Amino acid sequence: MQKGQSLIELLLTIALVSIFFPALLTGFVSTRNNRAIRDQRQLATAYLYEAQEAIRVVRANSWSNLPTGTYHPIISGSTWVLISGSELIDSNFTRQIVIDDVLRDGSGNITQDGTLDPSTKRITISVSWNLPFPNSVSATSYLTRHDSNIYTDTTVADFSGTAQGATVSATTGTPIPNDGQVQLGAGGEGNWCTPNLSIASLDLPKNGVANAISAIEGKGFAGTGDNSSGVSYASIAISNTHPPVATVLGTFDGFKTNDGIFGEPDYAYLATDNNSKEVEIVDITHTTNGKYSEAGYFNAPGNGTGNSVFVLGNIGYMTDGNQLYTFDLSSKSGSRPQLGSVTLADTGEKVYVVGSYAYVAISEGTLELQIIQVTNGGRTLSMVGQADVNGHEASDVFVNSTGTRVYLATESSSSQKEFFIIDVSTKTGNRPTVGSYEANGMNSKGVTVVPGNKALLVGKEGEEYQVIDISNETNPTRCGGLNIDSGVNGISSVLEQDGDAYSYIITGDATAEFKIIEGGQFPTSGIYTSPIFDAGSDVYFNSFMVNHIVPPSTSMQYEVAVAAAVNNSCSSAIFSYAGPFATSSALPSTTGNPSYQNPGRCLKYKVTLSTSDITQIPILSDITINYSP
Repeated sequence: MQKGQSLIELLLTIALVSIFFPALLTGFVSTRNNRAIRDQRQLATAYLYEAQEAIRVVRANSWSNLPTGTYHPIISGSTWVLISGSELIDSNFTRQIVIDDVLRDGSGNITQDGTLDPSTKRITISVSWNLPFPNSVSATSYLTRHDSNIYTDTTVADFSGTAQGATVSATTGTPIPNDGQVQLGAGGEGNWCTPNLSIASLDLPKNGVANAISAIEGKGFAGTGDNSSGVSYASIAISNTHPPVATVLGTFDGFKTNDGIFGEPDYAYLATDNNSKEVEIVDITHTTNGKYSEAGYFNAPGNGTGNSVFVLGNIGYMTDGNQLYTFDLSSKSGSRPQLGSVTLADTGEKVYVVGSYAYVAISEGTLELQIIQVTNGGRTLSMVGQADVNGHEASDVFVNSTGTRVYLATESSSSQKEFFIIDVSTKTGNRPTVGSYEANGMNSKGVTVVPGNKALLVGKEGEEYQVIDISNETNPTRCGGLNIDSGVNGISSVLEQDGDAYSYIITGDATAEFKIIEGGQFPTSGIYTSPIFDAGSDVYFNSFMVNHIVPPSTSMQYEVAVAAAVNNSCSSAIFSYAGPFATSSALPSTTGNPSYQNPGRCLKYKVTLSTSDITQIPILSDITINYSP
């Protein structure tokens, strides 16, 4: 019985062993294989991480080290470099780095058939092995150029390129040492911000007090009848020489000339205190014994006094008390008929007309400016807009040629400013003040705006001739001036066809009432071309950013050229420009011209400036080039 039991136990043992031993053996073998596979994967992953670090070092050294193709990394000296082809490590692992170009669609998305993005590369790193079983690990990433390198032109020294019709000038009032800017104007013989009285002056006839001035190229019109000692009017010839020479051509007498005068090539218009001839029309085409004769006149209703006069086409404009009159100038002879009139808020001190709108400076009351629309051939005058600048009584008004800005002078006030820029791009309603300026004690008598974004404010007391930089309309600032103790009673300015610009002033100097002050030459368009920027190696120029001032009726256009170095130098590079761009912009990688190569080593930019309004010019304050090595 015991022998039978032992036999049964042996058979059971053999059966159990036959059942469990294969499983145990398989588990043992599987465990050993999994450990080997895990070890190989960990090692392969380490090789992959090493390649990722190597590619980052290669990228940091230079973007040019990443051409498309298949590579493997090695250490050369103290850094990583890429060698063409894959590599075999420990007779088992194959490692490779595949570098591909990246294409993008118009929205910037990566696609298979878009436009080449020269600042992005796709990096695919793979490590494969055969033992104990074939397997692999891989990773894909994207590398881009660094986007932090910038090159900026902002100082006078930076803007050391070539200019034609443009000039580089110092910028005042900024914290940047030797700060500069590019603007229209070739510089000329003068500078608005450094005025002087050494150019020319003229003693007008008799001993009257000169009080009014108007000017066109080659001729000045002076009202000299503020008292009984002077003549009513003197016509002044101004030569187109340097320096200009002023001479009296002829005079006209018989009226007390008020602050209003307007000149044309053949006629002068005087605002007088004569109750029957508030505007006197003087024929200045010829003289008799040095005297001009009356051609015609305008007699306003009632017994008024002509305060100011303006002429545009065949319509004359005159303010008389609180009235604005229009009169017919289709003929200049005899009594000129009234066309229309409108009642002002208070005394109309000065009138200035642009297009179909008259702008009147109001010397009393709560408003300082009123805008009148003139239609129906001057017969219909409609009050459409106004401005309350919170200033004292208005004394003079100037309007730019496009009719978008009014420059208003007011009398001196201890608590209010004396110069205002008003936005009249829209004519109706209450017009806003854009900027204002404190004249520091000057009692202003006249204002004009000259080329170069400068306004000239003149008057009595304080500094009598002040130059105001209006490049930043919200913050007009003084950039120069003159003390003229005899006072300045009026001002006019002229831009000659050859680009010379002058202001003409009438002063209280009994022996030299008429004076000429020179400003800079002024073209209506110009080009500035930068010096070459050498990046030192091929880089991708991403974009340019500009800080500029572009007033209405002006424009700035930018062009940028990127080229390859020739014989390792940018001096012989062949440049082809991309653009024009109106403002800051990304730079393309290609254009239709093969000379434009981005990436490239060499860069130039070109700025074209233009204006259709001589009182406004565009200004480039600084330009920054963003590029990626």
